[in-house]
Amino acid sequence: MPTEWKLFADLAERAGDKHVTVDTAAGDTVGDALEALLEAAPELEGRVLEDGDLRSQINVLRNGTNVLVEEEGLETELEEGDELALFPPVSGG
Repeated sequence: MPTEWKLFADLAERAGDKHVTVDTAAGDTVGDALEALLEAAPELEGRVLEDGDLRSQINVLRNGTNVLVEEEGLETELEEGDELALFPPVSGG
């Protein structure tokens, strides 16, 4: 099933697009979709991962909910029609 990632700020710039669609299957997790995203846009890997793990300041949302805080993290199972988003740290004043 196709799953769309929305990328924000410098992540979109690095990937060359604000939207990247990856192929996922029933039973796949957010982590599986993240791996597919990094395969499709390898220039994101150094910005998103550190020593193979998700950088602590990167936020991952599924349907507007932060999976790292309110769900099962990268082990959250995907459902048909899910929309994923990747946010770098945001600052401002």
